[in-house]
Amino acid sequence: MIVTENLSKYFKDFLAVDRVTLQVTPGEVLALLGPNGAGKTTTVRMLSSILTPSAGWARIAGYDVVSQAEKVRASIGLLTEMHGLYGRMPADEYLDFFGQLYKMDLPTRQKRTRQLLDEFGLTANRSQRIGEYSKGMRQKLALARALLHDPPVLLLDEPTSAMDPESARLVRDALHALRSAERTIVVCTHNLVEAEELADIIAIIRRGRIIAIGSPSELKQTMLGPAEYEVRFSARLDGQALIRTSDGIRITQRGPDWLRFQTATPQQANPQILRHLLGQNLPVVSLQEVPRSLEDVYIRAVNAPDT
Repeated sequence: MIVTENLSKYFKDFLAVDRVTLQVTPGEVLALLGPNGAGKTTTVRMLSSILTPSAGWARIAGYDVVSQAEKVRASIGLLTEMHGLYGRMPADEYLDFFGQLYKMDLPTRQKRTRQLLDEFGLTANRSQRIGEYSKGMRQKLALARALLHDPPVLLLDEPTSAMDPESARLVRDALHALRSAERTIVVCTHNLVEAEELADIIAIIRRGRIIAIGSPSELKQTMLGPAEYEVRFSARLDGQALIRTSDGIRITQRGPDWLRFQTATPQQANPQILRHLLGQNLPVVSLQEVPRSLEDVYIRAVNAPDT
């Protein structure tokens, strides 16, 4: 649904996006992460046919972003950082206006407007001028506008910024439902918890280049090494060896009643470790994976030396 090959953008002598190659299939969510100025928004603007690439190419829903720009724009729902909402219009008139631009007939416009205002909790404010909305309400209305024509591709720049936790949860739930409807979604976000919850694929971009890409679990494995596990006991261990450090098992930390180890083959190693501990009549309380955050991956990636 989204395919790019060596997509690049220069602004005079400044290389803002450097040979970005992506493939996002129907039903997948790609989270694009990176520091401010890394090239995320420029990439989205090229994908939405707002900016013309300096080199490389991209196709959205089968359409070339340069030669078939009009069809690309009809196939996407775009949420930008600057919403461009018309403050003097009420929400229902605003959505109806954009429905006409998308050449939607009147019954379809009215039905979609009712559905989206209800879904985002704006029905009671449908006749209120948009200029009187809070930041969170404006963000939800901008997202409703992006979804109005039921596009197969969504390009969302910070979709939950300025929202309270309840509204942000509502939007994330909506995005989960949209993914199940076989849409392709690209989300630019600084919210790493949100990215890990939503995304099937995460691409970390720095200085215009993708420096890491994969599923959250793949990135953790690549950037942080094998998974780490913790065993806890109901009594002090007094320095016992406990686990044989063979077959790729490495003790990483230990305390008076716990220890941590790494293994690249937990399906084989963990049952053996548990049997070994219980065979020593040790009071095992739990054996579980130590959570590793996407934040750890992100910080390591963006601070890694250039290659």
